[in-house]
Order: sequence, then C-alpha cells, then structure tokens
Amino acid sequence: MQPKGKLVIIGGAVDLGSSLSYNENISHPHYVKFFERGILKRMITESAKGHESVVEVVTTASKIPEIVGAEYIKSFSQLQVNHVSVLDIRSREEASQPEVLSRIRKADVVMFSGGDQLRLSSIFGGTEFLRILKERYQTEPFLIAGTSAGAAAASANMIYRGNSSEALIKGEVQMTGGLGFIDDVIIDTHFVQRGRIGRLFYAVASNPGMLGIGLGEDAGLLITQGYFMEAIGSGLTILVDGRYINETSIYDVEIGSPVSIDNLRVHVMSIFDRYNLHRHELVINKAIKVEGDIYLRAKDED
Repeated sequence: MQPKGKLVIIGGAVDLGSSLSYNENISHPHYVKFFERGILKRMITESAKGHESVVEVVTTASKIPEIVGAEYIKSFSQLQVNHVSVLDIRSREEASQPEVLSRIRKADVVMFSGGDQLRLSSIFGGTEFLRILKERYQTEPFLIAGTSAGAAAASANMIYRGNSSEALIKGEVQMTGGLGFIDDVIIDTHFVQRGRIGRLFYAVASNPGMLGIGLGEDAGLLITQGYFMEAIGSGLTILVDGRYINETSIYDVEIGSPVSIDNLRVHVMSIFDRYNLHRHELVINKAIKVEGDIYLRAKDED
C-alpha cells in the first residue's frame, strides 16, 4: 500500500549536540543550525494545513534539547507557523505517556531533530508512539520530517557508527534497525561535508538491494507515495546503487581488512531533480531564475 503521508529527510547542518559538550554548546549557541529556510518553508507548503499546521518537534536525539527546541520554534515562527511544540522525550516510558500519544495523534507535522540516531531507534523502537506515527503516515495526509540523525533513522535499516576515513575497512561501519518509515534505502547525512562516501559504499555493498542516499547539508528529499523523491534545498544528494555490483570481497576478507567493490553506480541530485524508487530512474530538471524566483523548465512524468 502506498502511504498517503509525506516524508522529508534532510542532511542537516552544524549540529553541535552530537559533537561538543553541553557547556561548549551553551557558549556558542549561534552555531546551532539545522537547514536553510527554503526547506522548512517547503515542508509547511507540503503539509495539509499549511501555516495552520500543528507541529511537534521531537528533540530526543539531541544532547541540547532546550536550545534545539527553542531554535525550531523561532524558525517556524519566522514562517508564520505558530502552533509549534517540543517533545523532549528521554526514555521509552516517557514515549508511552498518554499525553505524548495524544499530541502526536493531533499533530499535522512531526519533526525529528539531529543528534544521535541510536537514541531514536532504542527509545522509540516497538513503542505505541512509533506505531501511531507509522499508521498515520500510511493512512492520512500526515508529514514526518527528520534532519541529520532524524533523517538517518527514517529508514528500516540505518548506519549508526563508522569512521569516515576508515569506512571501507571491514567491520568499521555498523548498522541496526531504524524507525522504518521507508524501506529499501540506507540514509547517511552531512554527507558531502564530512566525506562519508565510503560509509555509504560499504553499507550498500553489504546490502546491494538497497539504494544508498547521501544527503549533503541543506539538502533534502521530499518523498511522496513512498517512492517518488524530489530533491529540495540548495545542497547535493548522492545516490549509490548496488544492484549492478559484479563482485566484492566484503564476504571473503577478515575483519579489519580493506574491501573491494566492482561496479557501484552513483548518481548526483540537486534541486528539482526527481528519482523514482520503483523504476530506479533519475530525471534531471533544469531550472532558470527569473527575478530571484526559480521556475522549472521541464517536469518529469510520474
């Protein structure tokens, strides 16, 4: 069944909550940044109720939820979206509280912040909270969004650890189950800026039936019907297709040894480009700017 809801995954920007201490973040609050206003505006445009949407921001992944929550409220208010609340859920018990479940049943948009995606999977996995989100995403015009860790956790399988420089060493990249809003993809974030191409190569070589999605900063994908992906934001998205791998040593070499991969296919998406997950087809849309506004020169067929 094709979901009636929409999914927005975003590569993030500077997320100090996953790299610096709480005190360091407090002393540099102006560095807390998530994505440019264009992506946020597009999310609201795609929401069924537009500027009247009830938005719940889930800051579970972050080490600095107070700062993160305040920044989201400020960013949404600049777009005249004022029904915004923060769910700072710190445990599985809190995720099951009746008040929390009532709030996500009433929300039009639920947004997962950045931080540590393992916190998201371990706190929400198997809960009524996650069941409600999945059911609403399947049956209602409901929008789920995630940036950074929130995007990485959106798929059924997710990367939760792996050194970028050593990613093509067997055993370095580690994966686990994600929140499961979309199947058959593996998502990595801060992709271009942090040099994470090797992580995604390894993940796809381990699971060649899945499409690797590497989201750069201020890059996002709007996913409709569960399979139709449109690039949004100013950044780049890299797609890694492992279906045509001829050979790999990943299953033969010992842990700690480098791996070889023959015939990975790579695509690059920028704003307005579209990819069909069912057909595995990329359509590149050229655009022109007229008085500062961007207009599509051509559109692809669904």
